[in-house]
Amino acid sequence: MEVSFFGTRVQACSRGQVQKYLDQALREGRPTKIYTPNTEIVMEAAKEVWIRELLNSGDVRIADGIGLVIGAKLNKIPLEERVTGYDVSLDLLKFAQDQGYRVYFLGGKEPIAKQAGEEVQKDYPGLKLVGTHHGYFEKSKLGEDLTSDEKALIEEIRKLQPDIIFVGLGFPIQEVFIHKAMEVLKQGVWIGNGGVLNILAKEQKRAPDFFIRFHLEWFYRLITNPSRWKRQLAIPKFLMRVIFKSNEVKIVREDLNKNESKSN
Repeated sequence: MEVSFFGTRVQACSRGQVQKYLDQALREGRPTKIYTPNTEIVMEAAKEVWIRELLNSGDVRIADGIGLVIGAKLNKIPLEERVTGYDVSLDLLKFAQDQGYRVYFLGGKEPIAKQAGEEVQKDYPGLKLVGTHHGYFEKSKLGEDLTSDEKALIEEIRKLQPDIIFVGLGFPIQEVFIHKAMEVLKQGVWIGNGGVLNILAKEQKRAPDFFIRFHLEWFYRLITNPSRWKRQLAIPKFLMRVIFKSNEVKIVREDLNKNESKSN
């Protein structure tokens, strides 16, 4: 089932369903874009048509925010589970370890992607990391021609032939790059996963289990980084809009599950 929040569509799927879909996509060599909208991203997309269209072009669009789950329930829509980009990233690493897929890391400051690669190879022995690249290169906007930096990076990825590409450039830069790179390469499973590389590099800690279990990761990030308070206002703004404009939250159509059944 697919749910539209003010025009941005996310799939009401479990982590297990996402695992199954990605496992099959990797086995079949099916090009796949994974986007991870949360309440903040949905609120930004509500303002800009191009952002909504970009997000909606993703093959997998998971609800990476408890606010989306709550917003759906307020409208009696069965979006039961939050599926995080971090968890999906770990699932992809496990697939790579078990099945020999080739992995590429892109994003972060100069040493982060490389450091993340070194740590991941310790945590996932045998994992094939074929390359890394920092996130500081000249980028183009959606609709613009690729920059020389982007062309060189895409060519490097083409030569290395990774099956899984992590792109941690932050929203919406990572989604724009994935979209444009996929238009050229038409291969691989790509995930826009924000600060995941920082966590994999062990430069940043994920929230403790208590906060994760009770869906309070946003609160943990706020108390550990108070400068985020303006960003966290997106959650109450989102819920107010869900309540007072409930017609903008609705079931649209079948998507991920339908694709699974077709390919079985």
